[in-house]
Parts: sequence; C-alpha cells; structure tokens
Amino acid sequence: MTPPDRSASESQPVALDNPAGGTGATPDLAGIGGGPVAAPHYGWGPLLRKYGKIYRVSLAERMTYRADFFITTFFRFLPTLTTILLWSAIYDGSGSSTLAGFSYEQTIAYLLIVNISRMFSSMPGLAGGIAREVRDGTLKKYLIQPLDLIGYLLSYRMAHKSAYIIGSALPYAVLFGICYTFFVGNIPTDPMIWLAYAVSLVLAFLIGFFFEASVGMVGFWFLEITSILWVVMTLNFFISGQMLPLDFLPPFWAGLLKLLPFQYMAYFPAVIFLGKMEGDELVGGLLLGLFWAVFFAVLCRWLYSRGLKQYGAYGG
Repeated sequence: MTPPDRSASESQPVALDNPAGGTGATPDLAGIGGGPVAAPHYGWGPLLRKYGKIYRVSLAERMTYRADFFITTFFRFLPTLTTILLWSAIYDGSGSSTLAGFSYEQTIAYLLIVNISRMFSSMPGLAGGIAREVRDGTLKKYLIQPLDLIGYLLSYRMAHKSAYIIGSALPYAVLFGICYTFFVGNIPTDPMIWLAYAVSLVLAFLIGFFFEASVGMVGFWFLEITSILWVVMTLNFFISGQMLPLDFLPPFWAGLLKLLPFQYMAYFPAVIFLGKMEGDELVGGLLLGLFWAVFFAVLCRWLYSRGLKQYGAYGG
C-alpha cells in the first residue's frame, strides 16, 4: 500500500480499512507520538453494502443453474404420488374420516405445504462445508480478509434460497394446481394468518441456518463430523414434522416436540397455513420461534469464537 502524502495527512484525517468492512478516520499522524488516537468507527452502512454485494454475486451464480433447479425440483415431487396413495390406505384402514384432528385432505395438504417450509429451512451442505473449511485450513481466508464467515454464509444462503424459490416457482405451481382438491377449504382467508405464515417462514430460515451452522462449528473439535450430521439430520426429518404431523404422536411426545426448535423447520408453518393454530397459541408459538432463532444465532457465534481460539490453519 502506498503511504499517503505527508502534507495531506497533516491537514485532514486519513481513511483506513477496518476488519468490519467500513472505514475509520485517524487524527493527524503527528498525534501518533504524543496525542491520543481516535478509535476507528464501525458503521452498519459499509457492512450492509459489503454483504449486499455478496448476496447479488451469489444470486447471479446460483441463477446460472436454472435448469438444474427445475429438473431437481420436478423429480423431488415424484414421491408425492406414493405419499398420497399411502395416506389414502391409512385413512381407509382406520375407518375414520379424521385422525388427530386432520382429515385426509388436510393431511395431504400438510405434507405438500411442508415442502414450502423445507424450501426455507433446509441448508444442504452448510454444516459439512463449515467442517471441511476448518479441516482443510481454507477457513483462514476469512481471517486474513475483512470478511466474517457467518455473515458471508448467511448472505450466500439468502441468495441460494432466492434463486431456488424463483427456479422452483413453476414446478410448485403445477404440483399445487394438480392437487388443488386437497386445498379446497384449507386456504386461509384472514390476512393476519398470511402474515403469520410469512413470519414463520422467515423463522424457519433463520433457525435452519443457525442450527446447521452451529452443528458445523463442531468441526473445530472433531476432524470428521459426517456421522454426527447423519444422526442429526435423520432425527430432524422425524421430529420436525416432515414425515407426518406431530399431532399424530402420543400427547406427551407431541407436546415435548412442540417446545423444541425443530418444529419450526417444517410443522409450524404448515399448521399455521391450515388454520390449526390461532390466537394466543399462534402468538406464543411465534415468540418461542423468535427465542430459538436468537438462541442459535448466539450459540453459533459463541462456538465460532471459541473454536478460533484453538484453530490451527493447516493445508489450504
């Protein structure tokens, strides 16, 4: 870096880069030897601009693979036919029109809407990618540049979700159009329910991101976390309500799982959409979801700071 001109430095402050991505002003260079030096200013503006650019670049990168999004989404819908036939047999065999308060149509609608919940909360490759960065030593690029690992990954995942939602909008519209009979009478008409549903999807994204990032931070202490990831994701598939509504479980287990954060990744947004949660119960559920989002955000940041204290950059 070329030193600033001496005359200029004596007449006005010199802007220096800081690790937060902004600039800080220093006093007259002559004050270094005798006078106090002003602390650098860390502003939100430079941070937002920096991660906004990361979002735009990542979005452009992800949109390059529009055909891949479309084809992958299409084939993901094929098991839906098997699911419909399975639940049809279950309801026919039960001899009842409702199970745990869900009609056959509501159950199928629930399993279809869960796909929307998972569109926001699933973070494929996030935890494994963090652990791999730590193991291979490539994590050091975030330490020598004015770039925060968590902030970068959050911006990148936001771009990934935006691209996925855009790329899969048509396949989902076709699927829901084909299965429209299951949604007759199950589509909310209250604007407040739609607002609560939108908030629940944001919570699904935040909880899903910070939870999986926290799991990835375990890589600071374990060289290989593949087995841990497999166990966590397998359990998550069931206890988040992806397989079936949590209400189908015995009351004790259903009540317990509804206190845990995993329901917000699948079950919670779906039951809001179906009108199964209203009033104080809905407000309490949203507040609990906000608590879990903040909890995992703090936990993720704490694990990262603790992990860096023992991190050794090998390889890369």
